[in-house]
Amino acid sequence: MIRLSRLQPTRISLILILTILLPLLNACSNLQRPGEGNPPSETDPLQSTITLTPFQPVFDVQTITPGSQVTDDPAAAATLTEPVSTPEPTPLPSDPTNSVWINPFLPPGLKNQITLPPALSPVEKPENAALRLSVGEEQPFAQWIYALVAPYPTITDQVSQRDLKQSWQGSPSGPFAGKPLLVDENTHGVLSAWWGEPAPSAVQIIPTGELVEKAWADRPSWGIVPFESLEPGWKVLAINNQSPLRQNFTPENYALTVPFTLQGDSQLIEQLQANSIFPTTNRDPGLLTSVAITGVTALVRATAFTMHRNGINYPARDIGEVLRSADITHISNEIPFTADCPFPNPVQESLRFCSRPEYIELLENVGTDIVELTGDHFGDWGPDAMRYTLGMYEERDWLYYGGGYDRKDARKARLVEHNGNRIAFIGCNGKGGGYATASDNHPGAVACDFPWIEQEIAGLVAEGFQVIATFQHFEYYTYFPQPDQVRDFRALAQAGAAVVSGSQAHQPQGMEFHKNAFIHYGLGNLFFDQYHFCTDYACDDGFIDMHVFYDGEYIGNELLTIVFEDYARPRLMTPEEREVLLNKVFSASGWQ
Repeated sequence: MIRLSRLQPTRISLILILTILLPLLNACSNLQRPGEGNPPSETDPLQSTITLTPFQPVFDVQTITPGSQVTDDPAAAATLTEPVSTPEPTPLPSDPTNSVWINPFLPPGLKNQITLPPALSPVEKPENAALRLSVGEEQPFAQWIYALVAPYPTITDQVSQRDLKQSWQGSPSGPFAGKPLLVDENTHGVLSAWWGEPAPSAVQIIPTGELVEKAWADRPSWGIVPFESLEPGWKVLAINNQSPLRQNFTPENYALTVPFTLQGDSQLIEQLQANSIFPTTNRDPGLLTSVAITGVTALVRATAFTMHRNGINYPARDIGEVLRSADITHISNEIPFTADCPFPNPVQESLRFCSRPEYIELLENVGTDIVELTGDHFGDWGPDAMRYTLGMYEERDWLYYGGGYDRKDARKARLVEHNGNRIAFIGCNGKGGGYATASDNHPGAVACDFPWIEQEIAGLVAEGFQVIATFQHFEYYTYFPQPDQVRDFRALAQAGAAVVSGSQAHQPQGMEFHKNAFIHYGLGNLFFDQYHFCTDYACDDGFIDMHVFYDGEYIGNELLTIVFEDYARPRLMTPEEREVLLNKVFSASGWQ
């Protein structure tokens, strides 16, 4: 298992906090006691989210029923059989030297991480507080990242900062002109404090748990949510090319980075910040992992011939940087390497394939980390070639799965731990038979045994892994997934996989969300020579799915669209080309 260190949030004990604060704060007699001041209420988020350690009075009698009177006279005490109401105590005035005001609209993800020491009491009005926690640039202590989102099957990829601000102010422009921004009450409060109150028609406040459902029902639609509230049903829209899903994200250049300020007693602020009482962000790059999942790679025939003519790394000329940018890059290489592989024939008629050993330079160039071996052609050149190929991967410290030295090896899930995200890769060949040659003593791709793989996925999920399950399934030259695909892919989603992806398709296919999993039935080719081969040139197009995990959870993906320029080299699509493909695939997914 690959293990990289995870950043751990700093915690501080109450004893340490008290030690720091006692010289600065008044005696405990100034603290509010239970029943003093305003009681907690459902409408007061400040009091409902922060609990003070109560004062514990000491009595000289054995047991007192709450509400009863206390007396030193045994005879009188014997007559007190009914509880007597106690008059309400007079509230003590707020003491600004030991109090804090927290803006009630701060995001729950921030408020829930604040651990106030018992010596600090919350107050309802900022003017009565020694410390004030709110939105603002002066003395900022945190940057909170929000995401501009739309329902997943949205064609638009980004908006300008100008369009977003003008829409908030009531002068709508851009692709969502005339559609209100969907926000919950906390986000509305934060952005109103930061940008000013929105125009009456610019925003629609929706309960937090209903935002995704509302957005999907009212498509086209858009909204704003805190980064920690992202989930796979959202598409994150970039703002001026900045997206919090990407590794190259720069908070300082992003329109939805909101600063929070801590103002008041400077010495007290210094002590609290030195001991990490307050979180500084909701998006820590040290907790984020991106995984690039790709379609068919087969370095044979015209693809291999073009590589000899234009250079081994020619196919990666336009997309290599994209693949290398992922923390984990997956390649589904169907073809074995062998030293006796003949020079490629671009018009080869037989479907028995091999790759020359030098071609592995291309896989090195794109930053390969893990190789899927579920493909139909892994066994084409016999057991020695498969063992030779596995040795080449091991020499480069690449993981492999879905195939191996024998059935036991091929069935193993490969486990990766990166930035605290525990991710498991598992896969199989759905055709079986001669396509899946792994046995007790023979290498190859492993056949799908659904009771086995479903049990494996469920066990991995129980151990805290986010599972990426991939298939070599039957190839259908359709955008619509076929019934046997739907049955088998959904089975792995129901077992608990976060992502189920088809590595077999030579043209893009539809996708869906099922049991909280993202299913993509087919991504199309990555490196293969079916240029202009399919009806309507469907095999010229493909996807690279950039999946994102954060703090142990799958939070969504970004669909990268590619188109082939020739028999070997794909490039990223233009916006116009991308719109055409997404419309086809979203329609095939039943989303339009």
